[in-house]
Amino acid sequence: MAGSGGRVWTGVLRIAPSHGDHRVALRAALSVGVPLLILWAVGRLDLSVYASFGAFAALYGRNDGFADRVRMQASAGGILLAAMLAGTALAVIETPAIVSVLVVPVLASLVTLLAYAMQWHPPGALFVVFAIGATASIPASATSFLDVLIVGGASVLFALLVTVAVAIIVTRAIPTMAPSKRPQRVGNIAWEMAVTVGVATMLAGVIGFLLLDSHWYWAMVGAVAAVSGAHVNARVIRGLQRLAGTLLGVLAAAGILALHLPPLAVIAIAVVCQVGAEMFVGRNYGIAMIFVTPLALLMVELAAPIPADVLLRDRALETVIGVAAGTLVAVISATLRRTRTRPGPRRSAHSGNAAASVLCRST
Repeated sequence: MAGSGGRVWTGVLRIAPSHGDHRVALRAALSVGVPLLILWAVGRLDLSVYASFGAFAALYGRNDGFADRVRMQASAGGILLAAMLAGTALAVIETPAIVSVLVVPVLASLVTLLAYAMQWHPPGALFVVFAIGATASIPASATSFLDVLIVGGASVLFALLVTVAVAIIVTRAIPTMAPSKRPQRVGNIAWEMAVTVGVATMLAGVIGFLLLDSHWYWAMVGAVAAVSGAHVNARVIRGLQRLAGTLLGVLAAAGILALHLPPLAVIAIAVVCQVGAEMFVGRNYGIAMIFVTPLALLMVELAAPIPADVLLRDRALETVIGVAAGTLVAVISATLRRTRTRPGPRRSAHSGNAAASVLCRST
């Protein structure tokens, strides 16, 4: 037990070496920064949340070859766009928040299966949960669908354009499109992941809604992060990193928000935070969250300003709720898996051939 705890804390503090993270950071900075600057120039920063979520397409396929990266970004971008439309639909019909809390986990489970089959990196439904929850919580009208399609769609396309342009500049040639990878078969592992994500997000969302009411989707995002990982130790490590990084990030965000900066300065800081996040997300998730947290709060501040103390409180408490719920579900899931795979007790020789046959198949 002590050895396991030591491995967890070593994993929490470990910083992996860099592997071309600066190139990913550059793509992310351009993909996020340019759409926000355009919205600032035309006086429509209220639409910045759609631009930001569309730009998240640039974050996929960081370690993949050019062809797989472009395909991955295109498919993930399409799903992010659909997620924003789904969240906007919930807002337009004025769905009660508790209903949205129950809808999001279903969609999160479905996207988890899709991400597994398509071999997305980063895997899972974290960005999609964030997109649905945030857009469902923003007041919207019928014209908001057009805003999502134009602003969000343009941001996805621009992210793809940046990926292609950076590849041409780096290789000094037009990259070729290699054959695509075959979709991965969805088996028991994928279904278990989908169920775990669904249960964790629902538990976190319900608790977050009942305790705080607002920004319940942050609890869901925290839960998705806490159930991500190949094994239970990896999931606990990720949950602890998200918790510690978010709390430190809230302190940083408090300092930034206290300055009451003009929108252009806020955009500049958001871009810097995006660069910092991409420089560390593959090396230490906790350090990345120190940058991600101010970025997320600044996105809200640009689109729909609310009192800073409420924003900071909700981010901290909803993250605690989400990580706690996700870690609990991750541990229970691992325990149930071990119980199912544990060999049964040996039977005596007098148990009969039929019983022996069943025992052989079960072990």
